[in-house]
Amino acid sequence: MQCEPIKNRKMKTRCFDHIDLRVKNIALAGKPYAKFLPQLGFVEERPGKKYHMFYSVGGDKPSDFFGLKLDKNHKPNRTRIAFWADTRKEVNWLAKSVRRAGGKALEGPEICREYSAGYDAIFFEDPYGNKLEICCRKGQSLPRNL
Repeated sequence: MQCEPIKNRKMKTRCFDHIDLRVKNIALAGKPYAKFLPQLGFVEERPGKKYHMFYSVGGDKPSDFFGLKLDKNHKPNRTRIAFWADTRKEVNWLAKSVRRAGGKALEGPEICREYSAGYDAIFFEDPYGNKLEICCRKGQSLPRNL
């Protein structure tokens, strides 16, 4: 499929507002996320009975947030949420936090040349099987077609 370039004179500075991730137990799920999300910029934590929210500091700008939402019937799937790291050193540092937080099914950190040149990542799952990743891409800006 061939795509035409989008002519956008007012380029967006944000592509996502928030992520709501379903979990079976809010109290248990919040603990591992509280150990690594602050290091990714989600520094304000607001736990609750049905939601557990992590906000970036917005100041005079909108605040991004990562939310855990209670869903007792949740079944993980193959969808993966990838967080951005600025450097490979940061990926390695965050990988240690993920391990300490109890990340499951850990892979890496490793260079993933099959994705794109300079793609460095750690892949892991939360206690409920939700798939996550922390990555840094240097060099080629767009991933190869997988």
